Amino acid sequence: MLPVEVTTFQNGSIKLNAVAAGPANGPVVLLLHGFPEFWRGWHHQIEPLAQAGFRVIVPDQRGYNLSDKPPGVASYAISELVSDVIAIADQLGREKIFLAGHDWGAAVAWSTALLHPTRIAKLVVLNVPHPSVMRRFLGTNRRQLRKSWYMFFFQLPWLPEALFRSGNFNMGASSLVRSSKPGTFSNEDLELYRAAWSQPGALTSMIHWYRAAFRHRARFTDRTVHVPTRVLWGERDKFLLAEMAQASLRYCDQAELFTFADASHWLQHEQPARVSELLIDFFRA
Repeated sequence: MLPVEVTTFQNGSIKLNAVAAGPANGPVVLLLHGFPEFWRGWHHQIEPLAQAGFRVIVPDQRGYNLSDKPPGVASYAISELVSDVIAIADQLGREKIFLAGHDWGAAVAWSTALLHPTRIAKLVVLNVPHPSVMRRFLGTNRRQLRKSWYMFFFQLPWLPEALFRSGNFNMGASSLVRSSKPGTFSNEDLELYRAAWSQPGALTSMIHWYRAAFRHRARFTDRTVHVPTRVLWGERDKFLLAEMAQASLRYCDQAELFTFADASHWLQHEQPARVSELLIDFFRA
């Protein structure tokens, strides 16, 4: 992998750790990871994007790895998470950025495009539907409700953290391995994830994202995404129904869907070259 620069961004009192690569004056591509990853969730895409001339920024989102972990569930409301994206763009001095997200990072990316459409040039989301689609399926679709059981489990105090931590973080590591294609996550990968999960306060902060989603819902005055959007979806996702991808297109002015029949939720790990290609082609156009 191309050597990366380590940098930090500031959003008020919150410090965000990040890695960066590519020409300093290149168009900015901001990549947002999900649960339970950190910036390494995008490590396959950093070099191709940088070599294509983009300035690639991949933060540890708040609560994760080396970024700050503010106390309280409210600190992880979607509006706060979106504010981190805008703070990074502001600190870089960019009026518009290209934005891509996976899992929770995709939820933040959707929300940023909805709340700050003038700041996002183009949007790419991986394996998470539009917020309105997610809410509707959770409320009406029993299959999705069963797949999302862990979101409700995470509402409990302290117990999710205790189980996640037990046995050298066996719950987190085994979840990654069981829900992905064989060989997707190496032993080296899992050790790096364990190190990130071991950071003081990280587990509670990571799980607070789910708690905040139930207690501090985002308010969107306009639920239509006006930013050009590309949705990438691994159809063997064990957590999210594939039909939500198509349903999300109806909430976008201009969107296209690329599906991967043999890929799981961990799409950018399992199809790294194709995901990189789809990002570069879309952002260059």
